[in-house]
This record gives sequence, C-alpha cells and structure tokens, in this order.
Amino acid sequence: MKTFRIGGVHPAENKLSKAEPIKVAELPKVAVYPMGQHIGAPAKPVVQKGDKVKVGTMIAEAGGFVSAPIFSGVSGTVLKVDTVIDASGYAKPAVYITVEGDEWEPSIDRSDKLVTLKEKPELTPEAIVDKIKAAGIVGMGGACFPTHVKLCPPPGNTPEWVIINAVECEPYLTADHRLMLEKADQVLVGVDLLMKAGKVNKGFIGIEENKSDAIKLLCEKCAAQYPNIEVVPLKTKYPQGGEKQLIDAVVRRQVAAPPALPVSVGAIVQNVGTAYAVYEAVMKNKPLFERVVTVTGKSLKQPSNFLARMGTPMSQLIDACGGLPEDTGKVIGGGPMMGKALLNTEVPICKGSSGVLIMNEKEALRGEPKPCIRCAKCVGACPMGLEPYLLATLSQKQMWDKCQAEDIPSCIECGSCQFTCPSNRPLLDLIRMGKSTVIGLIHARKIAEGTKKNNF
Repeated sequence: MKTFRIGGVHPAENKLSKAEPIKVAELPKVAVYPMGQHIGAPAKPVVQKGDKVKVGTMIAEAGGFVSAPIFSGVSGTVLKVDTVIDASGYAKPAVYITVEGDEWEPSIDRSDKLVTLKEKPELTPEAIVDKIKAAGIVGMGGACFPTHVKLCPPPGNTPEWVIINAVECEPYLTADHRLMLEKADQVLVGVDLLMKAGKVNKGFIGIEENKSDAIKLLCEKCAAQYPNIEVVPLKTKYPQGGEKQLIDAVVRRQVAAPPALPVSVGAIVQNVGTAYAVYEAVMKNKPLFERVVTVTGKSLKQPSNFLARMGTPMSQLIDACGGLPEDTGKVIGGGPMMGKALLNTEVPICKGSSGVLIMNEKEALRGEPKPCIRCAKCVGACPMGLEPYLLATLSQKQMWDKCQAEDIPSCIECGSCQFTCPSNRPLLDLIRMGKSTVIGLIHARKIAEGTKKNNF
C-alpha cells in the first residue's frame, strides 16, 4: 500500500458522519460573503446596497490574476457592503444579501443530465481554463488557491499528470467521501476536464484505504470509461492530503523547498471537490456558490453532511444537527489537526469551509505545557523533515534569521508535531507565528531590494 515516506501520524479517525447522505441545507435569511475566500488578492465588490441579485450573480470581481470572483448563492437584495468576522478571526470586507426566494440565473443548467467531454469535443484547454477562472473556482480542500493559476504553470514547467486529492485525511471530515459516493460520474468528468486543461494524458485519484467503498466505485467506473485515470489506494496516514506528501505517495517524486511548486516535478494537484466544481462550471455553466460541508462532533446529536450555499452562517448548520451541545468546548472551522477555533458560530460558509467540528470540553482541553524532554517524537512525525522543537524555540525567542536558516517556510502547519508531543508543548502555535513573521520579512527584503535597484 502506497504512502509518503517521511514522518506522519495516525490520529483517531472519528468519521462519525461517513454514512450520512448529503442533505441540502436550508437557505439563510441573510447571506454574508467575505471578499477574501481564496489565496491572493481579495475580490472587489461590484454590487452596492439595494441591488437585486439572483443565484449565480457575480457580486465581486477578481482583484488580480491570483484571485477569484465571488458569486451569490441566494437571490434577494444587497443589504450592505460592510465587514464580517470570518474564520480567520479578523474583520474582512463582505457583502450582505437579504434572501428573497430562490431565483437562479437562467444561464445555469439545473438538469441532472450528465455531460461528458465526448459530447463537447470543441472545448479547448484554453476554453476550459477560461470557464474555470470565470466561475471563481479555487482549491476546495482548504488552501483555496485559484484553480486557473495552477493550470497556467510558469515557463519551464511541463505538467505530466493531474493528481486528485481524495484523501480527506483530517479526522472527522467526510464531505469528500460522500461526494465521491454520490457524484462519482460528475467527479470523473471533472478530472477529465482538468487533464485536458492541463494538457496531460494521465490522471491519478489518491484515496485512503479507509474509504474502501469509494475506491471500489471509482475503480469500476475508471475501468469501464476512463482508462487514463488510475485510482491509487493509499495507506491511512496523516497528513497524506498535503500536496507534497500526496505527490510522494502517488508518483514517488519529492518537491523541493519553497518557492518550488508541485508542477516542477510534473504534478498538478487538485482536490476532489474542485474536480466536481470544475464539472459544474464547464458543463453546467454553474459558478462556485455552494459546497459540501461536514458538521460533526462526538456530542452533536446528528453529525451530518450538507450541501450548503456560501454565505450561510455555521450556526444554521449546527442547529440542523440538533443544536450546540451543552458541553461544547470549542467550535473548529475545518478538522481538528489544521482547523482553527472560531470566535463565534455566525461565521459564514465560504469556499474553503470543508467542515465544522464541535469539540466537547474534554477534547478541547489542552494539557499543561511542560519542558521539552528531547524525545524527538516531533522530528520523527514531521512530514517535511524539519525539527519542530527547534523551530518552536527559535520562534519563541524571536530568532528570525535562524528560523529562516532552519527552513521554517517549508512547514505545512499540519500539527503532527504538536499531536505527538508528550510534554503538551504548543509547537504548532509557535511555528505558525515564526513562519508568518519570517515570510513577511522575506517579502519586505525583496521589496526593499527592488526599490534599491530602481533608485540606481
């Protein structure tokens, strides 16, 4: 069974909602759309108070090449353009829409008819990329990198494969698993489209062995209809969903430290949810305005998977699962390993909202940090081959040059180090702080060097 070769851990899976079919979430009364739902420049609002919108109306345009437009998932009236506290905990510009009915843009094909590439041979790679860009599609696994950018690699980089990340290695989350089971045909057309857009002839779908039903289903469909797409069963190990780890597991190539990209070793990696969104955008003319979200937790009455419109408050989905349990300790946006605690449950569902995890008080309680005992468990667990104990100490002491020398930008913030630490040290917290500081300093130096050159 294939897997990546460096580090990794195996937390308790707790896939409580894996047998729960996807349910359509009710529409919110007011939908809220933050402008920063992707990596890169925030989107720019193109609507104002009082404007009427439909489901699928563009409400914000891309703020640059590395950016993506945002579309309304509801019909109604723009209430205001203001700010909202998003999953990051910071106030961000946002568009508020009062929901009135459910009127869709007429250009969207709402039929269930499957459309394949064989029926649309006129679609060129460039046309597919343009449709993806226009639909506002970004990575649906949480990173939210604009998809069209990945499909336009820098000069000198030639893609060889498209690798679909269907790993869903985060404990508790089951949205991708359910999507594969319920929308397998659409997902495979999406993979086919991504392969044509990337101008490659081979695709891989990496799925962990704990999703045996999805592996079986997709293997059968690929054997019958898609000989150029191979399903790759993977050993269940976290963080196998990391781009670099997935590439290593599937094609045995390792991506160098930043700024090297996956395409430098021939791989374009896309999430399985992104493949589905690509199908809907290209074949159904449907922008990205809804996604599958897992809402789960050990104390939650009914862990579930929802198809939710962007802009829906998380509190509404929690209520649909029986309400917030009395013993709630934390509400996490995402999974327990890489997700972040939310300030409140009114945070809206966005493009990167793969899950909402309700942790009870016992789970949420952190152990008292103790001195490092030099056991090196964090070193053994790090999938990037770093020394987390050292990076955390350097960050705590604000030794930024040494942090950079020890390659802190290569950290993928997976949390494996903190998970394994017997001394309960906040390794990930400290490393995140150090990484963001060092990257900021690197960018500042580049700007200063550029200014200096321009002055001569």
